[in-house]
Amino acid sequence: MNKIFFIGFIAVSLLTANVKAQVAMPAASPTQTIIQDFGMGRIELTYSRPGIKGRQLFGEKSELAPYGKPWRTGANAATRIRFTDKVAIGGKTLDSGRYVIYTIPAAGQWDVVFSKGTTYPGQDGFKESDDVVRVKAPAATMDVSLETFTILFSNVKNESCDLQLAWGNTAVSVPITTNIKDRIRTQLEAALKGDKKPYQQAAGYYYEYEKNYPKALENINKAIAENPKAYYMYLTKARIQKDMGDKAAAKASAQKTVELAKEGKNDDYVIFGNELLKNL
Repeated sequence: MNKIFFIGFIAVSLLTANVKAQVAMPAASPTQTIIQDFGMGRIELTYSRPGIKGRQLFGEKSELAPYGKPWRTGANAATRIRFTDKVAIGGKTLDSGRYVIYTIPAAGQWDVVFSKGTTYPGQDGFKESDDVVRVKAPAATMDVSLETFTILFSNVKNESCDLQLAWGNTAVSVPITTNIKDRIRTQLEAALKGDKKPYQQAAGYYYEYEKNYPKALENINKAIAENPKAYYMYLTKARIQKDMGDKAAAKASAQKTVELAKEGKNDDYVIFGNELLKNL
């Protein structure tokens, strides 16, 4: 009995020691996933973020991203990117799908490659034959220095954004565009022939995308006729009239925004209306 107890004690002790040996530690190059709504779809990007840690960053003898050689644009594996809708980069169209990003750093300018070689772990699997898009992007010098490699989407607009890569005091930016106006216009024109007409959406489209202010005003007036207490629509109307150069009408619409927003107890639109009045 004592022998069985001793063997069991040893087994439990070994198991406990093994469990204690598995110490949780943070990743040396933590992974980050970015999801950016863009156009009528979204962009998903996953990469690992190495730190400089006192090493030479760029240059011929760099330990991290040497000049003239394909780099996986991060640590551990090539940076992965997925588009849910087609986009254009460098004048070339990328269909929706998954790609990896390789870069070839150089002084003053980088090659940025969107590759279909998604099965490779890193630069060891890089093949030019897998290039889908390759663009040359200027490498700018920043006033600050980033210890950790950083990717982000900036200047995000309806049909354009910038993919930015930054490390040390170097920043590289790649413009991405998409064309959604034609699809929105087609949908709106069809919907405006139906029973429930999207006048407010039509006004927003003609105002924001096409800068067709008379058509935007026509549609926002029809939307207001259906919902005369909609203070947010009066604010849109005021902005359209302001951009048309009709300050007197814009002022009247902004005042109506404030009046109805107070009725509706919406302080935000009271502020918006008063700000527009100040600008007028």
